[in-house]
Amino acid sequence: MSQALLAVRGLHTYYGASHVLRDLDFTVERGQTVGLMGRNGMGKSTLLKSMVGLVKPRQGQIHFQGQSIQGQTPYDIANQGMAYVPEGRGIFGNLSVHENLVMAARAGVRGQQDWTYQRVLDTFPRLGERLDHGGQQLSGGEQQMLSIGRALMTNPDLLLLDEATEGLAPLIALEIWRICALVAKSGISTVIVDKNWQHVTQITQHNVILVKGEVVFQGSSEALLAQPDVLNQHLGV
Repeated sequence: MSQALLAVRGLHTYYGASHVLRDLDFTVERGQTVGLMGRNGMGKSTLLKSMVGLVKPRQGQIHFQGQSIQGQTPYDIANQGMAYVPEGRGIFGNLSVHENLVMAARAGVRGQQDWTYQRVLDTFPRLGERLDHGGQQLSGGEQQMLSIGRALMTNPDLLLLDEATEGLAPLIALEIWRICALVAKSGISTVIVDKNWQHVTQITQHNVILVKGEVVFQGSSEALLAQPDVLNQHLGV
């Protein structure tokens, strides 16, 4: 098995009788930022949920940090250094911004404490202005910032962002892209799911396109941008 940070091999995931992921291979190297793209319903979110233990694959292998995480709980997987920002953001609406952040604070699996409370507030100044606000009082963009900031407070080795800018106003989306670029430069391995391939490819070193649960393209941003036919066929509107 590869000593990549994350290695998925031969993954088959179902929802009932619906075969969503089909013999899928997916790899994330240490320090790498990967774009996971495809139209709606192609299996992107299912792949992330399979990796974090929210959905149980029927077949295949998932190795993280060199160890099999097959059948482990999301809690156990998170404790090994994987952080997940779900499409619905998953913040605690009855807790304040401050409480949402500090509840997640811990050192990483190697004892790293690069992402402190103060660093998160420096990165997300808008959150610093709303520390006493409840999660339910925040705008969609602020909730996304809080969800990403909370994930970073766990000092993860791998950060999964599902629909990073879905439903956000253009100016707020640009702020999220700025933050994604900062996280990528910080050395945390990152998987970004988003429909905006123009922004995704500005940040990522490697990209994967899914169609009906199968990989139809994988390669560098340069290689993807050099194939407008692939972009148009699989990502065009």
